[in-house]
Amino acid sequence: MKIGILSRKASLYSTNSLKQAALAMGHEVHVIDYLRCYMNITSHRPSVIYQGEALEGYDAVIPRIGASQTFYGTAVVRQFEMTGVYAVNESQAISRSRDKLRSLQLLARRGIGLPVTGFANSTQDIEGLVNIVGGAPLVIKLIEGTQGIGVVLAETHQAATSVIEAFRGLDANILVQEFIKEAGGADLRCFVIGDRVVAAMKRQGAEGEFRSNLHRGGSATTVRLSPEERMTATRAAKAMGLNVAGVDLLRSNHGPVVMEINSSPGLQGIEGATGMNVAGKIIEFIEKNAKHGNTRDKVKH
Repeated sequence: MKIGILSRKASLYSTNSLKQAALAMGHEVHVIDYLRCYMNITSHRPSVIYQGEALEGYDAVIPRIGASQTFYGTAVVRQFEMTGVYAVNESQAISRSRDKLRSLQLLARRGIGLPVTGFANSTQDIEGLVNIVGGAPLVIKLIEGTQGIGVVLAETHQAATSVIEAFRGLDANILVQEFIKEAGGADLRCFVIGDRVVAAMKRQGAEGEFRSNLHRGGSATTVRLSPEERMTATRAAKAMGLNVAGVDLLRSNHGPVVMEINSSPGLQGIEGATGMNVAGKIIEFIEKNAKHGNTRDKVKH
């Protein structure tokens, strides 16, 4: 098969891991900087052009779209879909998962466990917003934030009010969520491929840090998931329409709750913690599912 990896840098761990796995399994693979692609949008012969040449003959593409480049990155993925190329994660699914509010609304509609979450536009509604999530301590999240950036733990009512007013004063869209104290600064990263969790790790935040992101000094260890946690992770990925996803769960007193869903989950942490060749599992999934024109978004919202 001829596989394209849509990534800004070939040297990134995840990109290189996918490339090496594909080569080891006998495939032709190319790393394509999606921001350097441009498109010929026409009715009968749409194409993606890279370094002056049309990209043709690809059986599948693996999108590794950065959060800050979602708009253009998903446009490139969509153009490949128009030419019949199989996308491991479809453009619509990526866009859906990147919209934190929309993704939470979809999960809630399907009855998937979530932290109690509030959203409002006006600073005049702060009191009601804080009450929705049970008061302080509570977590305030920028909708556009990633890797723990733009996430604040407000430990008192006064602090929560001040932070919300500051963010809204900057016209920043925010979510307010209950603080899951019993999680102890740890979360579970469940790596979903297709309809099953292929690997999982527990991420523990650094001393005094409630965020468990590895980019912020957190540590990772292998973990055994309960059947309910596995089901929650796979249902969450399916709700987004994602074939490959990193689903982050918190262990709460009322069962597993979804904190976030990542459409371009990193491989370094999960492969390092579990010793599993997750990249190889992704290539195996492509081998079984990649067919020309087999791009159908199954989530209608």
